[in-house]
Amino acid sequence: MDTAPLLEVKNLSVAFNQDPAVDDISFHINAGETLGLVGESGSGKSATSLALLRLLSSTAQVTGTIHFDGQSLLDLPEESMRRHRGNNLAMIFQEPMTALNPVMPIGRQIAEAIEAHHPDTSRKSIKENVLQAMHEVALPAPQTRLRDYPHQFSGGQRQRILIAQALINRPRLLIADEPTTALDVTVQAQILSLLNHLRQTHNLSILFISHDLAVVSQIADRVAVMQHGKIVEQAPTSQLFEHPQHAYTRKLLASVPTMQTDLTKPLA
Repeated sequence: MDTAPLLEVKNLSVAFNQDPAVDDISFHINAGETLGLVGESGSGKSATSLALLRLLSSTAQVTGTIHFDGQSLLDLPEESMRRHRGNNLAMIFQEPMTALNPVMPIGRQIAEAIEAHHPDTSRKSIKENVLQAMHEVALPAPQTRLRDYPHQFSGGQRQRILIAQALINRPRLLIADEPTTALDVTVQAQILSLLNHLRQTHNLSILFISHDLAVVSQIADRVAVMQHGKIVEQAPTSQLFEHPQHAYTRKLLASVPTMQTDLTKPLA
């Protein structure tokens, strides 16, 4: 018997002042699955993620359907949607230094997610949960670093703080918007390994957004390729990399440098 997807998006379109940013896209994510959403800057990836959380500006025109665990997110009253955000659906934003409050200790910032959705939780339990979340994402010496500020952490550690903040309420779906873009390749690998571990540990579903096919290949079960607001190809990761069907997908793959790349020629 087939199980319904955790997230199902059908015919989603987003426009700003009649200018389309997302054009009639459909995709789904199963429980415990990672979908990679790839495409160059301006292809509509981030607009798609913000539409899922209903965080687009009031000028955006959104049509289509978004169902999460069988419930229509676009039809929910704002108060009900607010209860979903950060609780059942959470997001890691692209740049930690702009996503984190520079004048608030990181322990307080992680704790805010609990306080917003579970206001009756005791201060002792909140602190225990924050320390557990920091430990889970491998932040060093959680007990002594609770009161430190974002600038006192490295780029990779700040990304781990955002992951702890996103996952502390045990959401079922995590949206990761370019979470490794500003990191060097060693730290990228650590973050990808951490996300894979957390997915397996908590049966977490992930929408992993990136322009980098090499990164997506390390984490996604399936890949959806976006161009000019449309999804032009969807396939299991190995199939897409071995037998790309769309010309744009082939161009993206050809642009990834390898050890065999001719350095005397420009990338495709």
